[in-house]
Amino acid sequence: MLLNKTIVMPTKLADQLYEAILSTIVGGKLPEGHKLPSETELATAFGVSRPIVREALSRLRADSVVISRRGSGSYVQRRPSRQFLTLAPIGGIAELMRCFEFRIALEGEAVAIAATRRTDKDLAEIKAALDDLEKVIKKKDIGVKADIRFHNAIAAATRNHIFTGTMKALSDKIFSGMNVARRLSLSASTKRLHTVQIEHREIYEAIKNRDPVKARETMRAHIDNARTRILSDSVAP
Repeated sequence: MLLNKTIVMPTKLADQLYEAILSTIVGGKLPEGHKLPSETELATAFGVSRPIVREALSRLRADSVVISRRGSGSYVQRRPSRQFLTLAPIGGIAELMRCFEFRIALEGEAVAIAATRRTDKDLAEIKAALDDLEKVIKKKDIGVKADIRFHNAIAAATRNHIFTGTMKALSDKIFSGMNVARRLSLSASTKRLHTVQIEHREIYEAIKNRDPVKARETMRAHIDNARTRILSDSVAP
């Protein structure tokens, strides 16, 4: 059995298995294109039921780490960076990825509303955060606080306290996700940092132009791209 079972136990058994498989892929024991052990083999090795195995594999498929081929099994599709496991919270990687998933829906709608309701003052605050992000790129800093300021300013522009309250409730998870994403981008290439900033500018321009459709589209793509980038071993944007 290739999988490493000596890991910290997360809350859910499916998350434990998710992280075990992910760790093994990152470590290179299961290279890209390699077939994973069968559901039965995984269930036996970890002493869990097959539904638990299916849930773990479902998460890995959702994150595009593995791909299933009908009648053949599951195969490694992408190998995340080794640095990802050192930056991500041990026992909380699955939850981190769920937060990205939720943010796609939450912030996609928030920015669409912000595009129609924003005031000049709101736009100025979003622009100020965008300018801060430009400065941190030039200084080659991580810039998590500036990134959070940008996203929170958009939520505030909705004039809906439930959006801002939800962002506040998720603040620890959002900070953790942004910290991982921006640190990996910083270590990967300057090009990746500029790609992220181009996405931020597109979001700002859509809000400035009061275009809710474009705003939603660009925000959803931005957060999904962030999720994809942190799970990729490639330095390409």
